[in-house]
Amino acid sequence: MFKQIDQKAINTIRALSVDAIHKANSGHPGLPLGAAPMAYVLWTKFLKINPLTSTNWTNRDRFILSAGHGSALLYSLLHLSGYEVSLEDMKNFRQWDSKTPGHPEVGHTDGVEATTGPLGQGIAMAVGMAMSEAHLSAEYNKEKFKIVDHNTYVLCGDGDLMEGVSQEACSLAGHLKLGKLIALYDSNDISLDGPTSKSFTENVGERFKAYGWEHILVEDGNDLNEIYEAIKSAKENTAQPTLIEVKTVIGFGSEHQGTSKVHGSPLNEKDIRSIKESYGFDANSNFKVDKDVRSHFISEIVLPGSALEKAWNEQFTQYQNAYPKMATQYTQAFKGTLPKDWEKELQFEISEVNIASRSSSQRIIQSLADRIPYLWGGSADLSASNNTMIANTTEFQANNYQGRNIWFGVREFAMAAIMNGIQLHGGTRIYGGTFFVFVDYLRAAIRLSALQNLPVTYVLTHDSIAVGEDGPTHEPVEQLASLRCMPNLNVIRPADHNETIEAWKIAVKSNQTPTVLVLSRQNLPTLSDVAQNVKNGVKKGGYIISPSKGSLPAGILIATGSEVHLAIKAQEELLRRGIDVSVVSLPSFRLFEAQSEEYKEKILPKEVAKRLSIEMGSSFGWERYVGDQGKIMSIDKFGASAPGELVVENYGFTVANIVRLFEAL
Repeated sequence: MFKQIDQKAINTIRALSVDAIHKANSGHPGLPLGAAPMAYVLWTKFLKINPLTSTNWTNRDRFILSAGHGSALLYSLLHLSGYEVSLEDMKNFRQWDSKTPGHPEVGHTDGVEATTGPLGQGIAMAVGMAMSEAHLSAEYNKEKFKIVDHNTYVLCGDGDLMEGVSQEACSLAGHLKLGKLIALYDSNDISLDGPTSKSFTENVGERFKAYGWEHILVEDGNDLNEIYEAIKSAKENTAQPTLIEVKTVIGFGSEHQGTSKVHGSPLNEKDIRSIKESYGFDANSNFKVDKDVRSHFISEIVLPGSALEKAWNEQFTQYQNAYPKMATQYTQAFKGTLPKDWEKELQFEISEVNIASRSSSQRIIQSLADRIPYLWGGSADLSASNNTMIANTTEFQANNYQGRNIWFGVREFAMAAIMNGIQLHGGTRIYGGTFFVFVDYLRAAIRLSALQNLPVTYVLTHDSIAVGEDGPTHEPVEQLASLRCMPNLNVIRPADHNETIEAWKIAVKSNQTPTVLVLSRQNLPTLSDVAQNVKNGVKKGGYIISPSKGSLPAGILIATGSEVHLAIKAQEELLRRGIDVSVVSLPSFRLFEAQSEEYKEKILPKEVAKRLSIEMGSSFGWERYVGDQGKIMSIDKFGASAPGELVVENYGFTVANIVRLFEAL
């Protein structure tokens, strides 16, 4: 099956990779040299892609390089396969403003499916992509039309499989029987510091079998036929995800092959010359691709891929004629277009005077799910507390991929990374929930949500020391401040039912920014009687929720979430004492900072120096809003275990204490 041109193509991939790394004097040559054969076989014999349309074809296979440090391998493949990655781009590897950054970045480099680098998250995102494929195929495929039918492939290394997030995600993938998920494991027994035997000695294959995966061992990573048969066998097993363990030699061909020296350091010129000579290449030429190699990649990847997409487009046209409503929904979902009147039912009235924002969120999710058929989500085993389950639908399970309620299990980090993969795949909108204090388990994946411009929604409840009896381990203090400093992340802490509605609207309308909804466990008064401008106010991140009686207030109380109603009560008491203040609700720092200086001045006039911020969390970040003459009412220590009301009172969040602190200004 494989001929001399195949080996020449593989060696061209290797040569391009080491040339790019050498020119940059930075990078990781070990993986490209060792893993090039398995990547080549996958791309030329199995991967269903069309480089001419890049990632526009919804039914393409997905390939994720979880071991993102080996990016030179991916860029070489993209260049040779006809994506918009030129030789000049290869020469600018890891340089300022280049298309070939140190680790792959989705949306930055043509053909890259996911931003990878933090080990373990790539394979977890691949699980999310496979879940999407399973869900969409169950939703849209008909007897004569398989419009969703593709595989998810991931290339991972020893480091990926050491990381806990990969183990969380792969455990779930096995449970869900994601048979179209295939992982190529570059098993070379070397990590950055040295042999993996120093820290990683379990039988990985047996571990994955225990997860419910199929395990296939390829003993020689340079044997193209053995690799081919392994992938072919994996594709035939649609009842289980498959781990293909390919035994490779890191830095194959280098004088330092098989050692950690070749993992993350460029090769010297002598070593590169020796490698190229062993390939039969001109040792003095750099970034050279022979015409026969280029023609080979066109015939193996570009032409078949174009034909496959053309056939799919023809099938989809027939599908549109047969099932116009489903076809329209499919197209809208992948474009991220919201259905008409999607927010029509959100302005519902509530009978309760007091309602927790997590309970408001539950009602909102039901309404959204009714109007947006491609909205789905779940919780990390806390749906009863997060209120994230969609009523009148089923669970997403191995025997029911059409279900919209996902049981992520106690896997917070994997949940967030999987959500990123689901959103990257396209065709749905995803949300997931857990307790706010556990955001520290999610943080690395939330960061990749923001970095990849993914509009995923995090429903994080139990937002403060009001959690009470569960104590300091479950009472968030520093989490708000720590999330607010993350770029491209909307952190919204609504004050009541109406602000929660507007916060959800922001999340659903977003197309490039993830949203963290910080919601209360305890009931909150509905403040609609004083929140006439709540719609625009939440959208702008902050607004005057209760104005002063006079045109210019004597001071300003600034609060978020559950503390807003306390501020309003304190405003009433201060007025009885002859002090006329305004109350500002500031649910989102980021959205407020995005407003014009004129608007911010209107809400927080500079000439009003007496300001008191009120929030049951860290003081960090509030300095910009209270100014030099203001005061921050906050919590800069951990919480305590007692009934929530008692904890809140003992930490000073009472009307009396707010009044006392303001009068002392």
